[in-house]
Amino acid sequence: MENIGGDLSTMAPRPFAEGHLAAIRAISTVRHYRPGEVVLQAGDPLDRFVLVEEGELEVADPATGDRLLPATLKPGQFMGELAFLNGGPMTLTMRAFAATRTLEAPRAAMLRLMSDVPEISDHVLTVFSARRRRIFEAGDSSLVVRGAERDPAVPRAASFLSRNRIPFREETAGEPQVTWSGKKLQDPTPRAVARHLGLDLKAAPPKALDLVIVGAGPAGVAAAVYAGSEGLKALVVEDSAIGGQAGTSSRIENYMGFPTGISGADLTFRGQVQAMKFGTCFAMPRRVERLSRRDSGFCVTLDDGEELCARSVLVATGVQYRRLPLDRLEEFEGAGVYYAATEMEARFCADTEVVVVGGGNSAGQAAMYLSRVAKQVHVLVRGPSLAATMSAYLRERLEADPRITIHTGSRLERLGGEGHLDEVVVTTPSGSVPIQCRALFIMIGAAPNTGWLSGLVELDGHGFVRTGAEVGASSSFATSCPGVFAVGDVRSGSVKRVASSVGEGSVVVSAIWSHVNAPPPASVGIGG
Repeated sequence: MENIGGDLSTMAPRPFAEGHLAAIRAISTVRHYRPGEVVLQAGDPLDRFVLVEEGELEVADPATGDRLLPATLKPGQFMGELAFLNGGPMTLTMRAFAATRTLEAPRAAMLRLMSDVPEISDHVLTVFSARRRRIFEAGDSSLVVRGAERDPAVPRAASFLSRNRIPFREETAGEPQVTWSGKKLQDPTPRAVARHLGLDLKAAPPKALDLVIVGAGPAGVAAAVYAGSEGLKALVVEDSAIGGQAGTSSRIENYMGFPTGISGADLTFRGQVQAMKFGTCFAMPRRVERLSRRDSGFCVTLDDGEELCARSVLVATGVQYRRLPLDRLEEFEGAGVYYAATEMEARFCADTEVVVVGGGNSAGQAAMYLSRVAKQVHVLVRGPSLAATMSAYLRERLEADPRITIHTGSRLERLGGEGHLDEVVVTTPSGSVPIQCRALFIMIGAAPNTGWLSGLVELDGHGFVRTGAEVGASSSFATSCPGVFAVGDVRSGSVKRVASSVGEGSVVVSAIWSHVNAPPPASVGIGG
């Protein structure tokens, strides 16, 4: 099946080599299932690796009990998808179609084997990744989002799922709600959904952490990969979605190795999978409120008062778009006002007028992406042109696209609508112009996310973290507080590009490893 991986003719994995199969057998228990018996129910944690030796497994609809997909898992094939890496839950029910014998290895033992034998890891991760992509794109999941256009709370949950590449099925008819295996979630917030999926701190990170990485943009995810590969016990805390601001970019065309472009969400999701392969944990959506020193290192306090302590901290919180000082802005957030232009938001833009505020690359990428579905995209720029703020290749594309109109010297004046945005009024050099639109994307100047640092590290006049020579540190990414490091857009003087952030996140781990593994200070005895 790789059902969950797609068409059998192209996605069914080759069998394990005999030596690799023997290694799996050595850590496994043999189980037998009768026809119709459930192996794992939707919602159950993926706590074991299941390989079919004899018989056949099928996918069942957890709500109706009917067979959900035509393909099945046959001898030599195995169950599961990427949620296995963090012990997350199944989103589909697996049961025996015929009398079946399986090999079942505990998750921890299988992850150790994958670490010890890269060929096994490569094989398993290739199949798991293909399955996740297929489930996500097809919407084959017991997690259902319904009525996103009629309740602002529901699209916030849907956006969280979409940006984190978590499979869900979207339906338009019926009461606005989020359901899991047929049961309605009473609190359909991203936090509640994450809790059900084991993405909060439910996955039980290591108790003795070497490193807490705050922020899962390109810099934080790159650091997560290298920290794990160097044997550091690391945990990444992210307050919204993997990818940060880069995750909202629908198409990055100047990142080396992707000549046809790649979305920011896809790029950072691949990095997350790599990091999880090396044992790095992720917790989201969780916000860090403050940082404090402790005898053996540092502790970060989360939004619910919970503390996470580690011997070092990496600040990778990047920047956030500023909110416009407009009446009724908060009222329309999630109901016509958005801060990301991904596939999820684009669904609300079909055959309507769309307004994008901002003159940087993110605004330009959003305009290009949205022009595929919108009737017309209006780009509002305060300055006289885009020349100083946007890459030339992107600017030229916007200017050549008949479905994009650039309004220079312009700004938003007010918002209108009942329950959902349906009009904006724009101030232009020639006067006020009303635009009928149901989607407004705000992508203006950004401010650093450094308020949680509690004065422990030195900041520049704009709130960015000073590092390296600026604070007399030997490492380019060390802050004024030994043991706290900073990378990416949050760092004073950094180049605001994805490639630069990835490079910084990769390089900083060497300095962090040296700090964590430094010998304790020598004690001085009395009398010399």
